[in-house]
Amino acid sequence: MNTIAQWFPTGWEPFLYGGITIGLGVSVLFWLTGLIGGISTTYSAVWSLVTRHPFFQHEKFVSTRNWRLMYGLGLVVGAVAFTYTLGHGQGFVTKVPLWQLFVGGIVGGFGARMGGGCTSGHGICGVGSGQLPSILAVIIFLSTAIVTAHVVRAMGGF
Repeated sequence: MNTIAQWFPTGWEPFLYGGITIGLGVSVLFWLTGLIGGISTTYSAVWSLVTRHPFFQHEKFVSTRNWRLMYGLGLVVGAVAFTYTLGHGQGFVTKVPLWQLFVGGIVGGFGARMGGGCTSGHGICGVGSGQLPSILAVIIFLSTAIVTAHVVRAMGGF
């Protein structure tokens, strides 16, 4: 029990509830539309609004732009609603400067697009449906994240 408290100092229950909610959300989306709820495609759909680069004007980005924007907005609104209801108004706390978060988001979104998907598309939907390419992608994502975190920590980043 001591190990659980070490890894989850504020409790494990929010992670369980979040996982169930995300799983139900992507399941309902797939059941109703047959579409996979990945965020990297939403990232490209947003870029299709601001750039005319041919990659971002691909039919799958432009034709699904509306629901993907609502999907992304729902994630933001859901996080805010949680923060001010069940999250006790604590919000997101980090020592990372806002500009670094912004740059990290842009780089991460670009990398996910270049990698053919993100952890939500591959990790939740792909692994959940037993797709071997998604399982391999998640192994690569997590391995890269672990190595990067250790390198950044060794350099005094956090």
